[in-house]
Amino acid sequence: MKMNKLTALYIIVGATMILNVKGVTAQNNSNHQMMHDSGHGAHPKLHTTKLPITNSTPTPTPTQPGQDAFGAIQEIINMLEADPDTDWSKVDISKLRSHLVDMNRMVMGTQVARKNIEGGLELIVTGSAQTLQSIHDMLPAHAPMINGLNGWSAKVKVTANGAILTVTAKSDEEILHIRGLGFYGLMASGSHHQAHHISLARGVNVHLKQ
Repeated sequence: MKMNKLTALYIIVGATMILNVKGVTAQNNSNHQMMHDSGHGAHPKLHTTKLPITNSTPTPTPTQPGQDAFGAIQEIINMLEADPDTDWSKVDISKLRSHLVDMNRMVMGTQVARKNIEGGLELIVTGSAQTLQSIHDMLPAHAPMINGLNGWSAKVKVTANGAILTVTAKSDEEILHIRGLGFYGLMASGSHHQAHHISLARGVNVHLKQ
């Protein structure tokens, strides 16, 4: 089929117009993207500086002192330093430390023979070497502290091998209480220990013996 010159001209012109339209569309899209990227437009792009990522979780700090006697001394020091009336010329931390050593020996180094008696309990406490000295230091000082506590009657007798602690009560309930506590429970009873420690650290002699 033969094509005349006029028809061929129409085809060429139409194709050219189609190509021009596609080129303009592509250019417009490109210009729009450039305006957006460069910040020219209704919603300019914010340019921010990237900060290094850091670990915002605080580093945990230990709370335990690592050793019971050390912790007790640390607590007393904090109390003394918080008290403006502390007389540092009389403070004696070594005396407190010696008492804490005695407490440790009383718990870890003693042997106790118990005997149920009428109204309560008799405790024969013995120990060797340094533990014996701790018994002689602590029991005469401790018995008066628990005497009268919960209606108890507490007496101590020092012996060559240690001491005999006798604790009795009138009520059946307290008799069972005493026997249930035994020697170590009776030694830990009462709230006088804390006041005792701060007094020792202040240089006050609180080891009153019967």
